[in-house]
Amino acid sequence: MPYRTFSDYLKQRYGEKVYKLPVALPVTCPNRDGMLGTGGCTFCGSIGAGYENLPPDMTIHAQLEANKAHIVPKYKAKKFIPYFQNFSNTYTSPSRLHQWVREAGRPADVVAVYIATRPDCIHDTYLSMLRDLSEELNIDICVELGLQSVNCHSLRKIHRGHTLGEFVDAVLRIKRFGMQSCAHLILNLPWDDRDDVIEDAKVLSALGVDQVKLHALYLVRGTEMARQFEAGAWTMVSREEYEERVITFLEYLSPDIVLQRLIGRAPEDHTIFSNWHTGWWKIRDHILQTMQETGRFQGRCCDYLNGRAVRKFLSEEGRSCSDA
Repeated sequence: MPYRTFSDYLKQRYGEKVYKLPVALPVTCPNRDGMLGTGGCTFCGSIGAGYENLPPDMTIHAQLEANKAHIVPKYKAKKFIPYFQNFSNTYTSPSRLHQWVREAGRPADVVAVYIATRPDCIHDTYLSMLRDLSEELNIDICVELGLQSVNCHSLRKIHRGHTLGEFVDAVLRIKRFGMQSCAHLILNLPWDDRDDVIEDAKVLSALGVDQVKLHALYLVRGTEMARQFEAGAWTMVSREEYEERVITFLEYLSPDIVLQRLIGRAPEDHTIFSNWHTGWWKIRDHILQTMQETGRFQGRCCDYLNGRAVRKFLSEEGRSCSDA
């Protein structure tokens, strides 16, 4: 494979197929409830990202069992990762988060818990608690952070409520507590170009983010971005441009970073635009085919870390020492 896939990583890490199960919690977002803003990000619908989630008033145990009943016969998985998916799942009290992670992580077939949240909802108190639970339950914990873009101007336009600085702070804190991090990116925001995509890859590589999840922008009915698009305020990049951005991103990304996915998905009945009205797997497969046919691969252009400009001096000294 020309990039490091999530499925391969899971098999290497846990010795067999592992399946990620979505869990909805009764939480919201500081960009919605008035703490940082109201209305949320301009692309975010009223139910957040949880199109495949069960109702949040179901217990975590009930949600996991219901999802397993569907997944096990179809995919034959025997180990699982509960994924706290919707809204900002660390935007709650430490005691509530402790209770939820303990409930999700206790079953013997659970190998990790993944927690989606915002960079400005990361605090040492929470991370210390999560590290202790990880050790107690003998599970991995990965914190998934919505970044979307390193371009502060694009983040302001989508009413994100934070900039790159908060993301850098969150990743460094997560690393200090020995847990994994995953970054979410939208590679086709209309105000970003390929230079921004390259910088996305460089920043994540320099920070040592463990995993990345890529999304193509989809437009949820009734959102501010959907209204802007219908009014002609901006145009959507082409499918071909998105595919090229993904490949370019991968070329500049460290080969150590795991790709959870190259493109997301959303149901047609909730959106006015999603994945150029084609199957997400077709876009993924065409990206893979293009990379294989053209010899492009993850990390091909990742030569910018660790003092690129002074390497010539190191090689010159190496030659003179060996010659002597």
